[in-house]
Amino acid sequence: MVCLRRFPAFLAAALTAAAPAFAASYPVSGAWTYDYSPEKGPAKECGSRRMEFSGDQRRDTAGGVPAYRNVSVTRAGPARFQIVDEFATGQINARLEYTLRLIDEDHIEIKLASGPSILLRRCA
Repeated sequence: MVCLRRFPAFLAAALTAAAPAFAASYPVSGAWTYDYSPEKGPAKECGSRRMEFSGDQRRDTAGGVPAYRNVSVTRAGPARFQIVDEFATGQINARLEYTLRLIDEDHIEIKLASGPSILLRRCA
């Protein structure tokens, strides 16, 4: 005879062991615009081309992939972070590596491991 009182505890332990570890949070948060990114200060209007960071989630309206989940953040200097994100589309599951550099409180630069640098400006 199976003891039903012990089953939920066993099931909870099994599910906990199989659960993925939580990712680190990004070193920035909020909305950042691609538009007029070199200008000083925060952007008054964010526009339609923007990147948003929230905890371990990143959304991007200007790229081919709209949503990313952070896998790791490693400090690479006083204002530099090596970041690994993962994403999934209907056909692709992949990881993206890049360096995020804090330029000042209103500007960040993202240097893709296999591509260009992207300058972003904080949205007010």
